[in-house]
Amino acid sequence: MGKKKETTRTEIKELGRIKALDRLFEGSGFVNSKTTILPDDKDGCNWITTNKIMMEGVDFDLTYTPVKYLGYKAALYAMGYIYARCAKPYSLDFSIGVSSKFSFEHIDWLWTGIRAAAKTHSVEHLTLDLVPSMSGLMISCTASGKLDLSVAEKIPPLSPNSLICINGNLGSACMGFYVLEREKAAFTGAQPQLEKYKYPLSQYFTPEIDPSVLEYFREAGIWPSAGYFITRGLGDAVLQMAKDNGCGANIFLEKIPVAPEARAVSEEINIDIVTAIINGGDDCRLMYVFPLEYHDKIRKEFPFLEIIGHTTKEGCFLVSPDGNPLQIKAQGWQ
Repeated sequence: MGKKKETTRTEIKELGRIKALDRLFEGSGFVNSKTTILPDDKDGCNWITTNKIMMEGVDFDLTYTPVKYLGYKAALYAMGYIYARCAKPYSLDFSIGVSSKFSFEHIDWLWTGIRAAAKTHSVEHLTLDLVPSMSGLMISCTASGKLDLSVAEKIPPLSPNSLICINGNLGSACMGFYVLEREKAAFTGAQPQLEKYKYPLSQYFTPEIDPSVLEYFREAGIWPSAGYFITRGLGDAVLQMAKDNGCGANIFLEKIPVAPEARAVSEEINIDIVTAIINGGDDCRLMYVFPLEYHDKIRKEFPFLEIIGHTTKEGCFLVSPDGNPLQIKAQGWQ
């Protein structure tokens, strides 16, 4: 008998999320993207679609996560990718996998959170399906949005030295998660005292996206060249942007906004805040890329945006205050 051929085993975390996906799509003739654009000239818009799946034990822990908050957050996770493409959310289609440990009342609370998010963001079409699950709660949401053709025509091409902006501080949600995990591990039956962690916990449990963000762009008469939704850490979003556009990026560490409460938690639990920002998750921030000539207008018209870096010809680096570049290698997979 011939010698049995050894099977090669490659860990996904060794490749990282982006490279793993590239290999799967290599030579397939298909293009992998977070969002899909479906043209519809009759309606005067392009349709943007995306899908988000959240799984119990991976994306959330029901030991400390209220299901109502979870429903709102699940809807926001899907809509974030629509806003990133400068489109208005139109529909949310949910499929929820439910195991026997959940009652109707649990799902009703989850659905209450979903409906609240849909109402806040003026979603016009909302559907729900329930399916059995053998492994706890699973939430899948397909979101669709409308991108007006008049807007699509005004989106400028991305070029070197374009400005990279984000719409809020980073690392707070990740610090909230670490606080919850610490308290869970140390749980003795007594109610934990979490009052001083109110801000990072709010960023983890109840993130928000300003539904007026597209109106701000419309009123100012300028639109970003590209947009990304940060949920797996800043590093993952920057690497995805660089891959999609064939460019690089310099992100300046001192320009990244960090809430004092998040920095305090990082010092208390001895976790590097920079590592949390680059590799952490759940921030729910929008990252937009604008042409350099919009610099003054961004400063004046969009106080909610922070300029944290710029695109380059190649290579993605985190630049320290003393000018030392550190290559960004966020894997987006744990």
